[in-house]
Amino acid sequence: MEDDRTTTGNHRGSDESPPQSNHEHTTACVNCGGPTSFPPPPSWSDTSPPTFYRPIRAPAINLPPNNNAQQTIILTPVPVAQHVPVVSPPYHFQAPAKMIHSDDDIRRFRDSDTSKNFVGFVVALSESIRGRKISDPCHESPVVTSIVSILQTLIQFVDEIPPFQQSARYGNLAYRDWHGRMTETADSLTMQFLPAEMSSATVELSPYFTDSFGNSSRIDYGTGHETNFAAWLYCLARLGIITEEDYQAVVVRVFVKYLELMRMLQMVYSLEPAGSHGVWGLDDYHFLPFIFGASQLVDHKHMKPKSIHNEDILENFSKEYMYLSCISFVKKVKKGRLRSIRRCWMILVVCPTGRR
Repeated sequence: MEDDRTTTGNHRGSDESPPQSNHEHTTACVNCGGPTSFPPPPSWSDTSPPTFYRPIRAPAINLPPNNNAQQTIILTPVPVAQHVPVVSPPYHFQAPAKMIHSDDDIRRFRDSDTSKNFVGFVVALSESIRGRKISDPCHESPVVTSIVSILQTLIQFVDEIPPFQQSARYGNLAYRDWHGRMTETADSLTMQFLPAEMSSATVELSPYFTDSFGNSSRIDYGTGHETNFAAWLYCLARLGIITEEDYQAVVVRVFVKYLELMRMLQMVYSLEPAGSHGVWGLDDYHFLPFIFGASQLVDHKHMKPKSIHNEDILENFSKEYMYLSCISFVKKVKKGRLRSIRRCWMILVVCPTGRR
């Protein structure tokens, strides 16, 4: 989610317009001036600007009616950090309800101010740890400490609820017991840091919280559940319970503890990946630690994306950098070479820096 643009030639700024040609292309040979059989090169157009301004990004999901993917990739704005506005009383909390039922609903949500602000919140979290290690000192408010304690309590639940002996590869039924206990205690856990005047907020906060740890019916977990946890943190920011001063600790203390819990649940209860893309996915379960981890490695003097092939680096630094931690965990639970486990990683390693 870092803004990076490729420059070539005279390294013009991105605010300059593409150079205009003052002559017509011909098919004359550049050496002798005689005619050739090759057609003239195409002129630059709005859909294919000069190479000195090419944003580096993945293809957009919702293409415009003309289905011009190249134009969509070029014109889609790079997400930027946004300030999260704090709601003021009187509060009107209500239980979340499913509002997305069609592609039009998805497009409407993506275009909404709330969606853009949520993405901006995630970008702000990412930027708060740019170039920083997990162990670096940071401001830890009582709220952050309380959330970390809550996640540690959920880890203790795992120790108290061992998995059943069963032959199924995925979906240990003991997870439903763990999920049930977590759901029963969600309100009381949340009340540990909620101000008294916001006690009624649990009706809106708890559903995001309980959906952050997987689905008890399917016994699976995926990036949608991870997004629920990010949405829960966003709600706390909207309420002013966590502030921008807390952002670094929210990532390196809260989210890292959440990641520890989720990996334990995945291993102990054999949670099935929800919506996995197989070898073409970054990870069977997670996405955000790659975003945060890439930010940690921006402008790092020694560690580059290709460092994932260095076993010494993975062993010595995976506890300090989330990106390396993700690689180490997948290599731990998967067998085979990286090329066969996660092919998209082979695309990422050619990037020269974490910024791109």
